Amino acid sequence: MDLQHHHPARLDALRCCYNDDATDLVAVAAEHSLDVLLVTHSACQTLASFHIGCRITALAWSPLTVSPSSTDNWHIELTVAGADFGLHLLTKSAKESESIFSFGGGLSGHHGKVNDMSFCGGRSEDSTRYVATVSDDKMLMVWDLHPTIDVSSRGPSPRLNETPFSPDRPQPTAYVIAFPHPLTTISSHPSTSKEFLVSDCRGSIFLTDWRSDPQEIHQDSWRHSSLIELVEPAALSDHSMGLSSHWTGIGAVYGSKFSVWDISNLQGGKPYASGISCPEGGHKFRWCPTYPDYFAISTQSPSKGASIHVHNLNYFQAQPTIFTILPRPHLVQDFDFLAFRGIPRIVAAVGRTIFIFSIGVDS
Repeated sequence: MDLQHHHPARLDALRCCYNDDATDLVAVAAEHSLDVLLVTHSACQTLASFHIGCRITALAWSPLTVSPSSTDNWHIELTVAGADFGLHLLTKSAKESESIFSFGGGLSGHHGKVNDMSFCGGRSEDSTRYVATVSDDKMLMVWDLHPTIDVSSRGPSPRLNETPFSPDRPQPTAYVIAFPHPLTTISSHPSTSKEFLVSDCRGSIFLTDWRSDPQEIHQDSWRHSSLIELVEPAALSDHSMGLSSHWTGIGAVYGSKFSVWDISNLQGGKPYASGISCPEGGHKFRWCPTYPDYFAISTQSPSKGASIHVHNLNYFQAQPTIFTILPRPHLVQDFDFLAFRGIPRIVAAVGRTIFIFSIGVDS
């Protein structure tokens, strides 16, 4: 392993920042807190620490984030969702200490586990203004973090370091789209702020236009907003028999099988490529941001230990390269690719330790 960073508590989730000016930042969520790490080729430094008070189930980096390695006027901003269904906007800058602004609590937000979240895509001001969340309650909610009107909310009481509710910061408002099944993941479109890729627990992926005319929305609002629907037949069949699935973006893993779709060649919504990755069952699917032909899948099988399988889309039928981080009974809680240029590097959370390693060597 190239680097190891030890944390005092068990780690639950992590997410690397893909912003051009913040590719060396990683957010890691533990039992009650979130830390932001500054990663170099030889060390990890804790840049910020936020106490949330409950387990974090989802997180997303804001496009406003800039690393200290890029400028002295650096800024950290991201959103997280807690196990209590509450949402929080976390900020820290070169001039200000950690701040937590809570929203979406009480009767105004989700009433099920928030499984994923994403800021809008594109490069307009909307990409930093709107953040979307998906939940077990079958709802997609797009939150306006800077509303022009103040809608009062009976949210939870502020915790330590949280910004209290006040007229100085109006509570975010939400645009809601209901789906027929619990939602598992969401990804933003890179070139526009109006579309999201949303996946559900039964193995369907929807390209959703959340800015559709609300006057035309009827009872099946998810069908009105969805531009396309991608379905993997085997996953749909598995769900009908009560088997679980886990999906991420246009790449997906369920059981031992992965599927990848090519948006430019939809083929009636069928996968562009499919194959076997982890015979014992896959867990997380992640694309490599610097080399998009590569993707990786982790497993949570107790018999295989903490391992990650790396695939090359050009040879998707070939056996993956397997990286075993620790032997059984260790498991990979979460992992992601750093957006560094050069040889791709993976960040993985195993127990209380962050492991960072390359998937190749310099030629």
